Amino acid sequence: MSHTVGELARLAGVTVRTLHHYDRIGLLTPSGRTSAGYRVYDVPDVDRLQRVLLYRGLGFGLEEIGALLDDPDVDAGEHLRRQHRLLTEQLDRTHQMVAAVEKEMEARQMGISLTPEERFEVFGDWLPEQYADEAQERWGDTDAWAQSQGRQQAMSKQDWLDVKAETADLEARFAAALAEGAPADGQRARDLAEEHRQQITTRWYDCPPELHACLGRMYVEDERFTRYYDAIAPGLAQYVSTAVVANAEHPAT
Repeated sequence: MSHTVGELARLAGVTVRTLHHYDRIGLLTPSGRTSAGYRVYDVPDVDRLQRVLLYRGLGFGLEEIGALLDDPDVDAGEHLRRQHRLLTEQLDRTHQMVAAVEKEMEARQMGISLTPEERFEVFGDWLPEQYADEAQERWGDTDAWAQSQGRQQAMSKQDWLDVKAETADLEARFAAALAEGAPADGQRARDLAEEHRQQITTRWYDCPPELHACLGRMYVEDERFTRYYDAIAPGLAQYVSTAVVANAEHPAT
């Protein structure tokens, strides 16, 4: 089947001017011309144009494409294999870019206004937005959620680093109390639990004792929290949970 230059342009989604340019530089020369001198493109020309446009879409320059297509040691099958490999690599990069953009969108939804480098410095491999949708579904209509979102939006990199340091210090003191045999419902552990509650109130949202007790129970009911605390010290999730609930039931006077 033969095509005029206009027909091929419409078929390939390019302009007639582009095909004229390809002809002038020898990249795509039509197989023939009509008696009136109009270009006529046959099936091999269409196949070549398809390969040109694929390489063009992959970022190759026109001269480079011409050299690739005119290489006598490379047949059509090799071009297809090469293009398949390049397209697959490009698709992988695109997926990575899409994932990065989605994470940034989620982070902005949570109010985490840090650069990727700052976020890695603060959070490492853990991504706080990983459970953002779940958290919003569970608590999105609460005052605590609104407070938390508002405070996060105002936080700088240093604020996040301060929170990270405060949290690590408190968790280390919880682990030390556990290791030294301090009762989970004793005064030492309850004081740490109260400090934990005050940190939440200061940094994130108002956390009265009854709400704090709910959080404490979640540390052993949700295996993700359990894994987190038990990675610091075996049995720490249960220890913190007991201390938090005990503190809520017997607040300091």
